[in-house]
Parts: sequence; structure tokens; C-alpha cells
Amino acid sequence: MPQSLSNILVHLVFSTQDRAPMIDDVWRDDLHAYIGGIVRRCGSDLLAVNSVADHMHLLFPMPRTMTVADLVREIKTGATKWIQEKTPALAKFHWQAGYGIFSVSPSHKEAVIQYIAGQQEHHRTVSFQDEYRRLLEKYGIQYDERYVWD
Repeated sequence: MPQSLSNILVHLVFSTQDRAPMIDDVWRDDLHAYIGGIVRRCGSDLLAVNSVADHMHLLFPMPRTMTVADLVREIKTGATKWIQEKTPALAKFHWQAGYGIFSVSPSHKEAVIQYIAGQQEHHRTVSFQDEYRRLLEKYGIQYDERYVWD
């Protein structure tokens, strides 16, 4: 077969270090746009992005030419540098070391886009930790609570 084709949609979730509420409404949209540029440079298209003060959600098709770890490193490293330069008071800003990435059926793409869009409303009643545990359980990922949070 002469072509390599794929459509592996992924929902990426990661938080600020220690879940500190550091993502500011003032520059949130610019951060989302910047991350969209990183994802495009890596060979994909950002289908959805949203964040609240302590974490982010992204939906995109995995590029065929990158590993998950390399792509997540590009996103988090680039976003960290952008935040540190944009807001000198956050010169020590960092994301948590880990992340969650979940496969999404193309038939569920619109539902995940809506879920990501509704993060501000959702987190009025649900903490990030509870949301993340639910995602891990929904996707059948076994975890040790002692090592999930850093």
C-alpha cells in the first residue's frame, strides 16, 4: 500500500504542577491558540481545546509520524515557555509531570468536543481530581492513587 493513513483521535488531559490555579482568563485564549500552533507544527489539527485554572483538555488526531510522548512533550514544553515569557510572575510555571491520553471513537468526536467546550460549567461542581479519576475508570486504566498526583 503506497499511502500511510490514520485517524486516531485522542483526548489529552494534563494539569498544572500540584494542580495550582495558574491558567489566567486574561491570556487563556492566547494560550489555546499557541497550543494549536504547536499541534499544527507537529502534523495535526487541534479539534478542541479548553482549560480551567488548573488543567487543560485537547482533542486532536494523532500525527502519524510522532509518538504520544514526543507530542505531549512538545505541547507542554512549548506552552510552558510561552506562559513563562508572557507572564514574568509565572517564571517558575510548570505542568504536572504526567498526563492522560484517551482514544476517542470518531463516532464520539462531537460529544467530546462538547464536553471539552463545557469545562467551565462542568468544574463548578466537579473537581479536576474527580473528573480525572472518572476518565481513568471510563477508559479502564488501572492506577495507583499515590502516583497519579504530583
